Amino acid sequence: MAKIHEVTTLLEQLAPLRYQESYDNAGLQTGDANAEVTGVLVTLDCTEAVLDEALEKGCNLVVAHHPVIFKGLKQLTGRSYVERTIIKAIRHNIAIYASHTNLDSVVNGVNTKIANKLGLQQQRMLINKPNTLLQLVTFVPVAHTEAVLTALHAAGAGNIGEYSSCSFSVTGTGRFTPSESANPSIGEKNKPEQVEENRLELIFPAALQSKIMAALQQAHPYEEVAHYLYNLENQNQEVGIGVIGELEQEKTEQEFLAYLKDCMQLQGLRYTSIGGRKVKKVAVCGGSGSFLIKDALRQGADALVTGDVKYHEFFDAENRLMIADIGHYESEVFTKEIFYDTISKSFANFAVLISEVNTNPVRYTF
Repeated sequence: MAKIHEVTTLLEQLAPLRYQESYDNAGLQTGDANAEVTGVLVTLDCTEAVLDEALEKGCNLVVAHHPVIFKGLKQLTGRSYVERTIIKAIRHNIAIYASHTNLDSVVNGVNTKIANKLGLQQQRMLINKPNTLLQLVTFVPVAHTEAVLTALHAAGAGNIGEYSSCSFSVTGTGRFTPSESANPSIGEKNKPEQVEENRLELIFPAALQSKIMAALQQAHPYEEVAHYLYNLENQNQEVGIGVIGELEQEKTEQEFLAYLKDCMQLQGLRYTSIGGRKVKKVAVCGGSGSFLIKDALRQGADALVTGDVKYHEFFDAENRLMIADIGHYESEVFTKEIFYDTISKSFANFAVLISEVNTNPVRYTF
């Protein structure tokens, strides 16, 4: 049987915890990571009703988008729904795992799901995240260069946009003297040595640091591997907030609103006034994305689809952008499909189920 940590490791390959925002609390919130999985229930929110469903269906792991423990808990007395949910999960040995803003920030995450639902083409991140890339510099004997590069590329180093196996090298002379306790692969103890070496430089996502360094240590011939790691300000094309793309055919604003309601299965939505514009380029952001209004304008978007837009924020569209507030829940509910597809494709020895509980706390009347 698979262990809980095997499932969470898979999810973190899709959305590394390193990419979550500083205020977030993604990851394993309750449960024993070494426990065997009896079944997985995927949901947007983890509530008491969802835990009841998990118990009924024999699932001991709940994978949610929103963390149930978001702020610090000072006591567990059952006075709030958060405390009651945690108490019930612990009592019944149900593990709760959350993949939140880290899933918002990656390709094939929350915003890609919305963009795909809308059929957007030529998708790219609306804004890219800085400080998520590292540069590795290391020094390798010339004869071993290709073997080390092959190992580093296999581990994920050297991918830049649509280009893979990217690196830079320059040849020079490495000098060292092994000590009496050393076990040198080149040279002799207590004797100065000179070796023709290549200086290698590669860029890689910071989330892969441990994997990259393990590959370097394993492939490198030296007992002590000389290397440097640098934090980069470069924007990571694979990590960011929001997605922007283009509809296959431009639509009138009324046509786009009808199309949006159909694609996202909406009961209703809020939007800025109709101005007689055409909609072709669309920006999307699941959850609360009004902070991206100016970025959507700069990118030339005709519409921004998101949730939780406040009254005064609608004015920020400046009559140059249609803002469509489809609701927080409605913009992220299809996140359950991401979890389901990711887990079910890799594990066949337990059930992966999509929760049938509607956790949306908002109700509508028309």
